[in-house]
Amino acid sequence: MPDVLLPGITATRVPTARLVQNVLHPEGTDPAGPGEAVLFVHGNVSSALFWQQQLLTVQETGRHRALAVDLRGYGDTDPLPVDARRGVRDWADDLGALLDALGLDRVHLVGWSMGAGVVLQLLLDDPGRVASVALQAPIAPYGFGGTAGPEGRRLSDDGAGSGAGAANPEFVAAIAAGDTGDAAPTSPRSILRAFYVAPGSLPLDPALEDVYVASMLSTRTGEDHYPGDSVPSGTWPGTAPGQRGVLNTMAPTVFDVSGLADLPVRPPVLWIRGDADAIVSDTSAFDLAFLGQLGAVPGWPGAEVCPPQPMVAQTRAVLDRYAAAGGTYREVVLPGVGHSPHVERPQEFAVALLEHLAVPTPSGA
Repeated sequence: MPDVLLPGITATRVPTARLVQNVLHPEGTDPAGPGEAVLFVHGNVSSALFWQQQLLTVQETGRHRALAVDLRGYGDTDPLPVDARRGVRDWADDLGALLDALGLDRVHLVGWSMGAGVVLQLLLDDPGRVASVALQAPIAPYGFGGTAGPEGRRLSDDGAGSGAGAANPEFVAAIAAGDTGDAAPTSPRSILRAFYVAPGSLPLDPALEDVYVASMLSTRTGEDHYPGDSVPSGTWPGTAPGQRGVLNTMAPTVFDVSGLADLPVRPPVLWIRGDADAIVSDTSAFDLAFLGQLGAVPGWPGAEVCPPQPMVAQTRAVLDRYAAAGGTYREVVLPGVGHSPHVERPQEFAVALLEHLAVPTPSGA
């Protein structure tokens, strides 16, 4: 791993009650040391390597220890199978076990995309451990695909249109093959440039881009990992989520983190996103309903039967209810930025995050 670690970053494998987890942190710091900690959680088809610049920035303030963890199935954490019947709770429970192993009572959680869903699941399951939450380009609170309206109404009982069957098989094959090139539009490097960031906004030198591609290629593939298994459906588009693997954890049949307003304590929430995000969007390029509307997926039954998922509107509705119940959230929208504000606008992301970390947390949160 040394060739993908930035200067000043090191890795520690931490044994926990569930699995051995790989944690990145600035050199000279003990992941289990005293003081408040900020734990960064990556998204799908990535790893903790994406957070290295932010780890150094947070550490420089001297106010918090900065840690980033590889989720199971990514990076150098043990690649245990992912049980999608539990939604994202395999990962949320892994985080809880990591906090136990490091002796951390309360942490500030920062989650990106799928990782934001994991962070919210941990908040719902164990709110007393969470000092604050930052959500970057978060997955919608009702999962990815198969729902409609700000209220997250499920379009079919079996979750048709969500889960592993929605994955692009050429992208999966490119990950499995370790493709580092850019000749194919479905290679990890091409997907990074076209969708992880807004096209043309990637202010990266080639070496840093190589680190991100290596991070993407650390994703384990197959039915127990990415994308998972799928089953046929009698509802358009003809595929429904299975019970194993990554994409099925975010199916609306098993994933719902909309209950934030009911929490007994309500830590402050930062919601940061780019207005040019093509992945988590009300017009997502990865939502089969939106692609059907564009004619890219044949047989689309129309907007009355299968409208595109309003992912941003769903998140805003949940956070508005959170605020109405006594919680607080701040939304930061970066113009011209895609799915990865911390990569595309690292300084602006860091400013928003550090301001968020300075907000007092409620008693008991």
